[in-house]
Amino acid sequence: MSTGKGNGKASMSEMRRSARQFSLQALYQWLLAGTSVAEIEVQFRTDNDMSRTDLALFRELLHGVPARVSELDSHLAPKLDRALAELDPIEKCILRMGAYELSQRLEVPYRVVINECVELAKVFGATESHKYVNGVLDKLAKELRSAEVLQRSRPAPKF
Repeated sequence: MSTGKGNGKASMSEMRRSARQFSLQALYQWLLAGTSVAEIEVQFRTDNDMSRTDLALFRELLHGVPARVSELDSHLAPKLDRALAELDPIEKCILRMGAYELSQRLEVPYRVVINECVELAKVFGATESHKYVNGVLDKLAKELRSAEVLQRSRPAPKF
């Protein structure tokens, strides 16, 4: 991931995107294998070149999502059209990450959270899963970030 400036350094947004991708893969492993997040973190940091990754974000998502999984699931469940257990594991991980960022990382605009999760679904999810992820997280943003969503939806004042 380079910025296109020829210096070989990744931009902060590229580093965050990398962190989210690694976090998704690590959370998927946690979900399916039941391995501890501490073990998964060591494995990922050993087996992958994470030099162009926001390691703090990777760590926060990897540890924060499992630590708050019940809370995140309770936010998500009313927004779903089926039981959480029926979701594809990738969709479930992406939605949990999105719910975590919407509820815990208030400095990140809700539209950025949704966009990043949609992009993850396009890369890692089933063919149409990005549409589902977008719809669910949009509903959740209206609940968790109501003031921010309302502010964005207001038309600009005319002078």
